[in-house]
Amino acid sequence: MSKIVQILAFEEGYKEKPYIDTEGYPSVASGIVIGPKNAPLAHYQFTVPHSVGDVWMQKLLDDKISDMNARPSLAVALRQCDPARADVLYCMAYQMGVDGLSAFKNTLVLISNGNFEAAADGMLASLWARQTPARAKRLAQVMRSGVYDAYQGVI
Repeated sequence: MSKIVQILAFEEGYKEKPYIDTEGYPSVASGIVIGPKNAPLAHYQFTVPHSVGDVWMQKLLDDKISDMNARPSLAVALRQCDPARADVLYCMAYQMGVDGLSAFKNTLVLISNGNFEAAADGMLASLWARQTPARAKRLAQVMRSGVYDAYQGVI
C-alpha cells in the first residue's frame, strides 16, 4: 500500500506562510512552488492552513502521477515497481517535477529492467542527490529494498 502522502509530509515538512526554498523559489505548504525564482516574499502575503495544503498537495501529486503514466519511459518503469518503489518515483517527481524525473534516463531504464540496485546507485550519482543527500539516500534505500525501512519511525 502506498505511503506517498506520509513520505511527502516528512520530506517536505509544512509551512503555512510562504518561504524561499533551497533553490530560491517562493514556496508554501508542503514545498509547493508559488512563484518564479528569486521573487520577493513580499508578493506573497497569505497563509495556507494545513488542511488546505494537504488537499493542494494531493491534487498536485495526482496530476504528476497522471503525467507520469502518460510518458512511455516513466509508465514502463512504474509497471516494474511495487508500491514502495513507485512511491520513490512519485516523491522524486513531486520534488523536481516530471520533467526532472524524466531526465534520469539511465536510471529509468534500469528500473524498467528490474535492476533496482543499479537504479539506486544511479539515483545517488546525480546532482539531485548532491543537492538533497539525506532525502536521496532514504529514497535510494527504498528503491533497493522495496520496503520503507528508511522511513521507520517516521511513517
